[in-house]
Amino acid sequence: MNTWRNASLAVTATALLALTTACGQEKGPATPNGQVVGNAVPGEQPADSGYGSDGGYGSEAGGEAAAPKEAGQLAVWDSKSLGKVLTDSAGFTLYRFDKDTASPPASNCEGECAKTWPVVPAGNAVAAAGTDAALLGEVVRADGTKQLTVAGWPMYRYAKDTGPGDANGQGVGGTWFAAAPDGKKAAVNAEEGGEAEPADLAGLSVRKDPKLGDIVVDKRGMTVYRFKKDTAWPMKSACTGDCLKKWPAVDPVAKNEVEGITTKGFVTFDRPDGIKQQTLDCWPIYTFSGDANPGDTNGQGVGGTWYAVSPDAKLVGAPK
Repeated sequence: MNTWRNASLAVTATALLALTTACGQEKGPATPNGQVVGNAVPGEQPADSGYGSDGGYGSEAGGEAAAPKEAGQLAVWDSKSLGKVLTDSAGFTLYRFDKDTASPPASNCEGECAKTWPVVPAGNAVAAAGTDAALLGEVVRADGTKQLTVAGWPMYRYAKDTGPGDANGQGVGGTWFAAAPDGKKAAVNAEEGGEAEPADLAGLSVRKDPKLGDIVVDKRGMTVYRFKKDTAWPMKSACTGDCLKKWPAVDPVAKNEVEGITTKGFVTFDRPDGIKQQTLDCWPIYTFSGDANPGDTNGQGVGGTWYAVSPDAKLVGAPK
C-alpha cells in the first residue's frame, strides 16, 4: 500500500513541477487535469483601471425582460456597411450570438443576457421574400419556450435598437452580430464595407498586421490582447465584472488547433468567476468588443494597459 501511495505522490509532484516550470518557479495550486486555479481577484476595479465599463452583454438595458414579440413577416434590409441584414416585420435587426450553437441549435443567452438581447419567438415567423424558407426553424429554450432559428442559429433583437434600421448591437462583446438572410454574420457577408470571413482559421493563428507586424488572432480572425495588470504566475486576471464584457476572455483552445504560436505555458486558466480562459505563456488572453471585424485592432494601447499579442506571447507595441 505504501509503495502505491508513494508512486501516486511522485506522479502528482511531477505533474505539478511541469506546470510550475511552464509558468514560473513559484508554487501555486493546480487541478489534476492540468488546469490552473485562479487566485482571488478584486471584486471591483478602480475607475482608472484602463478598461472602462461599457460594452458587452448583461443587464445594460435594466429592468425586467419584455414580453417576447413575434417576428411575423421577415424582411431583408440592405445596409451599405453590413450588406443584407435580416429584420422582423417592424424592420428591427435580428442578431445571432457566437456562444450559441447551430448544430445542434442551442441558446446560451439566459437571465440578464435575455433582457438586453430579447429572444425572437418561433411563433408566426414567415421567411422573407426571395430567401430559403427551409432555413427557418426553432429551438426549445430552458424555460420551454420556442425561439426562432435561421440555419440553426437562435435569433435575438437588441434592447438598444430603438427603431427600424438600427444595428447598435453589431460587434458587441465581440460575440453579437447582425444576421444575414442565410443565418451567417451580416458583416462578413457584406459585398460593400465589410470584411471577408476568414476561411478555415486555426483556433489561434498569426496575422501580419500592416502596423503591428505579426499578431495572434482567434478562429474568427479577431485580434487577441493581453492586459498589463494581469500576472502570469501566480496566474491572475485583473479583468473582472464589466471589464469582461468589454474584453471577453478567449475560450480554451486545443494545442493541436494552433498555428505559428508558442505552446509554452499553454494552459487553461480556471478563473474565480467560473469562466475558463486560454493562456499563452501563462498570460490570460482576451478579445475586444470594440473590434467589429477581423483585422480590427481598436483595442491596441487602450488605457495604456491593453496590447495585441505576438506569437511568442509578448505585448506588441507596449512602452518599455
